[in-house]
Amino acid sequence: MIKKRGESKDALFRKFTRMFIDEDVVTEVRKKLFYKKPSILRKEEEKERVQHRHKKI
Repeated sequence: MIKKRGESKDALFRKFTRMFIDEDVVTEVRKKLFYKKPSILRKEEEKERVQHRHKKI
């Protein structure tokens, strides 16, 4: 990210945080922070799939 002419530090910081949140960096880091057993991962993925299906309906 490059600072444009006349752009304040606050605006640049807001852009960075928005981009950071949009790319789900925080959730990815939290997921990789601790080891999860494969069985727990499968259960969580299935739970997400079910929630996603209910959202569509």
